[in-house]
Amino acid sequence: MQDECFLVTGAMGCLGAWTVGRLAREGTRVVAFDAHDDPHRLRLLLDEATLACVKPVRGDIADATQLEATLDGYGVTHVIHLAALLHPQFKADPRRGMAVNTVGGVNVFEAAARRLQRIPRVVYASSIAVYSAEDGGGAAVPHDLLGRPDTLYGVYKQAEEGMARVYWQDRGLASIGIRPATVFGAGRDNGLSAGPTLAVQAAAEGRPFHIGYGGRSHLHYADDLARVFIACARSSFAGAGVFNVQGTTATMEEIVTAIEAEVPAAHGAITFGGPQLQLPQDFDDSALQGVIGQLPRTPLREAIRQTRAIFSARRAERGPVHG
Repeated sequence: MQDECFLVTGAMGCLGAWTVGRLAREGTRVVAFDAHDDPHRLRLLLDEATLACVKPVRGDIADATQLEATLDGYGVTHVIHLAALLHPQFKADPRRGMAVNTVGGVNVFEAAARRLQRIPRVVYASSIAVYSAEDGGGAAVPHDLLGRPDTLYGVYKQAEEGMARVYWQDRGLASIGIRPATVFGAGRDNGLSAGPTLAVQAAAEGRPFHIGYGGRSHLHYADDLARVFIACARSSFAGAGVFNVQGTTATMEEIVTAIEAEVPAAHGAITFGGPQLQLPQDFDDSALQGVIGQLPRTPLREAIRQTRAIFSARRAERGPVHG
């Protein structure tokens, strides 16, 4: 492990921050590549001494030259590709979404394919958005089902999966794609499905909050996903696999009840309403377990407890707010 150097793209996002944080805490060299240089999510998870060990690189994933220079300049051996434009930014600017989510993907695959002896595989985030709510027919969605995405975001992610397959076929570059649903945890602070995390933050800070959707939702604790991505990057997998991963399915009422159980003072202050997210609710992740073994799955109540603790600790560090 002393010879490892990880490049994490999209490192300043929620999932990127958790992945970088886990690597940094174990003492692994990690390069944080992102178009933004605001480390506020990393600061939620790392103390300043550990954060100082992370190598930040402000870069555009659509710039192949800069990406390749970064791989060589740091002697990168493992790539975890998480950079993506999400909703609502993606819907507002589909061209930029394609530049990041599709061109950025091919840049990562091509750069690694040119360095196979040092970087034998790429691990990347696809999305459960490659499926629509009708895919799977109500049963657990198998990892090899070809979905029918109903958003451009899902279409572009499906294209990335196809590129990964062709890079294995034509160039021998192995890859593992993971399809998360809703990511939950400290640092998840933008987009409609950030509602449950923002509700925990509001509860920790004594504020009311309204979650803008309802129904059942499939949640993945960000730390669990970070562990999965890192384990996949360290695996000896050969091929171009894309895998679903099971998290926790709960109604919004159950989520709010769990928040209130952890923060009794928030009782009645967290509300919700709106349509259900149009995504499948159950996934078969047995194929992924065949690659990396038993998958981490933090219970919802414990994930809320840990998330609340992070927000409370950071609030205490800031001190009382006056005025």
